[in-house]
Amino acid sequence: MLRGIYLPRSMDAGAFAMTTYGIPLLVFATTNSATLTGLAFALEWIPRLGAFALAGTMTDRYGTTRVFRLASAMRAVVVLAAALALPELRGGLSTTITVMALAASTGVLTEFSYIAAETAGGVASRAAGERAHRVQSVLLGIDQVGTLAGPALAGLLLERAGASGMLTTIAAFSLLACAFAPRQYARQRPAASESVLKGLHTGWTTLKSLPALAWLITGLTLSNLAVGLLQAAAPMVVVKQLGHSSADVGVVWSVAVCRRAIDRWGLWPVGALSAGIAASACLAVSLTRTYTAYLVLIAVLMASEGGMTVVLRTLRSNLIPAAVSGSTLSLTILLLLLPFPVAGLLIAAVPATLLGHVITGCAVLQALGLFIAFARLRTLPGLRASFA
Repeated sequence: MLRGIYLPRSMDAGAFAMTTYGIPLLVFATTNSATLTGLAFALEWIPRLGAFALAGTMTDRYGTTRVFRLASAMRAVVVLAAALALPELRGGLSTTITVMALAASTGVLTEFSYIAAETAGGVASRAAGERAHRVQSVLLGIDQVGTLAGPALAGLLLERAGASGMLTTIAAFSLLACAFAPRQYARQRPAASESVLKGLHTGWTTLKSLPALAWLITGLTLSNLAVGLLQAAAPMVVVKQLGHSSADVGVVWSVAVCRRAIDRWGLWPVGALSAGIAASACLAVSLTRTYTAYLVLIAVLMASEGGMTVVLRTLRSNLIPAAVSGSTLSLTILLLLLPFPVAGLLIAAVPATLLGHVITGCAVLQALGLFIAFARLRTLPGLRASFA
């Protein structure tokens, strides 16, 4: 498990987090524009959404090892090329075009490696049987540590070593991920005529047959709109409104591991409690005016998001049939990430004076969505009987 699953996942999580949070920060540092930063955030996510269905189909067809290794190697090449090019451009339109293209290209490649890593984790979870949530807790811990350390490292490197230092470090994580690619190969080879659209249809049919998973996906999709808005707004809020450096932007994410809580109380109680805490923290964030309070509330929010993610991953690994795992997994992630480019476009379009009101509105929508989703989950006896 350490060599085959956890180690490659750790390297990819570092590259994923530094790319996702560091590149919009790089755009803000080079352009000082909230609009371009929001657009960069959207440009990271829109190509990712287009790549999900193809990534799932390719993972089912060719196996996690080949997809993971190729995506990681290509990401290393792209960011190294940008690291060499940016010092020569010396600002202006060419720099803006370069960092925007970097956001889009790394977004696609990162999602291919992520889908492959998630599929490998799902295989390991199914092999663990009743202890699936423990495997998912470890994987979540890896992802959340990456989410904590990656942005902080990206911000620190950007401030101390410049864009080239940050991008070279992302390339190093990507090359290590490539070297330690999970050793899982294709379990089956679908017919050559199988298309991406057919893979999406397969995933959609599977999801509709799993009401517990469908309701949880619905609630978390609405929640992710608020979370995405906070992520996209972080450079402006921390640097412009709260007066801190770019290094401080990356310190606002935290980690939660809830394996023992699920062992004791079951999936639904832990998920419902996490949802309530997440909604409350997000509402409070829109009202805070100090960096310390902002930092604490974001940490609480991400910890509760971690609890809900363990629930989601455990359900996915137990309910999704192995034969369609890649296609269904990619569809669920596609639905969960649709709000992120929307959040980036909102940041680009909304004046800074109205940002607090937009965050409050999204937090209210998050609270309603999570309440309805978990209320519906409570009426599904199979959920509690199987996993409580």
